[in-house]
Amino acid sequence: MKKLSLVFVALLLAITAAAQTAPQPCSAIKPDAKKQARPSPPACTDTKFADGKMITIEYSQPGVNDPKTKQPRVVWGQLVPWGQEWRMGANEATSFVTDTDFNVGGTKVPAGSYTLDLLPQQNGPWKLIINKTTGNWGIPYPGAASDLARIDMKTSQIPNSVERFKISLAPAKGTATTLSLEWEKTKASVDIKEAK
Repeated sequence: MKKLSLVFVALLLAITAAAQTAPQPCSAIKPDAKKQARPSPPACTDTKFADGKMITIEYSQPGVNDPKTKQPRVVWGQLVPWGQEWRMGANEATSFVTDTDFNVGGTKVPAGSYTLDLLPQQNGPWKLIINKTTGNWGIPYPGAASDLARIDMKTSQIPNSVERFKISLAPAKGTATTLSLEWEKTKASVDIKEAK
């Protein structure tokens, strides 16, 4: 009987742990009225692969315009300094949850929960930072010792200015998607592919 009880407890703990790291679709995440009223409201993006596995990213959307003065700000290089880690949003750290192993920019990332940061650079490739520290406020950056990976992103200029910071996951095509971020007149992206 003791063995059966121990097996049951172990199974229950395993199910609980899996449930805590399983991504929820954005449609299942209930909006929080207090967070919605912030100058940088919360947002979510997700994608589902052909096998049903998912990636969900929750983040906040700061604006180009200053929330107090309503005046436009220069984002890249001023509001977000060159060569410094940035929390990819505002408020709580940007969360990245997946129930599948994947390759992002050639780097293998196991299923689990992570925080996303960004290292924008004036000269040279921008770096997507996948950090193992989760559940924290967006600043200060937890440090490179907690990084799982730093991955080069492709950057390009876009014709129309994007007022609110936006992260998107393209609809998955089989086992592949693209993570993109857009703000002001810059877009950065990186390809993601399920590891099979």
